[in-house]
Amino acid sequence: MDRMLEPELMDDPEQARAYARANFEGENQGFVDRFREYFPDFTEGRVLDLGCGPADIPLRFVKLYPASRVIGVDASAPMIQLGEQIVKQAGLADRIMLRCERFEEIAGANIAEAAISNSLLHHVPNPLQFWHKLRQLVKPGSPVLVMDLLRPESPEEARAIVDRYAVGEPEILRRDFYNSLLAAFTEDEVTSQLARMNLTRLLIDVPDDRHWVVGGIIHWKQDAEKGLQLCSRLDKSLNVAQRLRLRFSLACGRVGWPF
Repeated sequence: MDRMLEPELMDDPEQARAYARANFEGENQGFVDRFREYFPDFTEGRVLDLGCGPADIPLRFVKLYPASRVIGVDASAPMIQLGEQIVKQAGLADRIMLRCERFEEIAGANIAEAAISNSLLHHVPNPLQFWHKLRQLVKPGSPVLVMDLLRPESPEEARAIVDRYAVGEPEILRRDFYNSLLAAFTEDEVTSQLARMNLTRLLIDVPDDRHWVVGGIIHWKQDAEKGLQLCSRLDKSLNVAQRLRLRFSLACGRVGWPF
């Protein structure tokens, strides 16, 4: 099935409210926990969340990392307005800053110690713009974690996934989920994007029937590259989490095994 684009922005306030009310606790907490699993040496710093939505992941992230600060960026004004209310109610406005802005328009380079993004890429017509900007924004040695939907093989399979995981949800949310599945990328397409952007040090994993995850270190220090070359044969024998912990350890200059 070919990719079918959907609107880039959730500009409808009703659509944004339905998304904010939906129960994404499992996916969002799992995303944050995966970051901790992949990058156990990360403890603090400025973190960019591209496509932050109503700020549920930034909230979970700063609670897990009390010394971190998150800048959440989303081009949907209704999403940012909802997020600001939620952040204020949680008493975390001093550690989470939300900006209504397209990710392509973020100014500067090397401005963050880490970057995360969940469910933004399928909204982007040209995915190479996303990977280019992600690489530009983080400092050398920074961990990045990106997750998004996995495009099914057919519209019928997409409908079955919606019926399986969004039973009882409002019709507007079920419709958006279906359209997002059709607009998502396959594992092979994401792998090709990383190769075209010379980001093959990032690793892709498919943890379930509807998501892919990409994680790793974008900017590599020279010593880390040398160490990784020495460990290349062992690296192939590890699972994704172990491989990323090893790579992050090398990028940080740690001596010894991180697991």
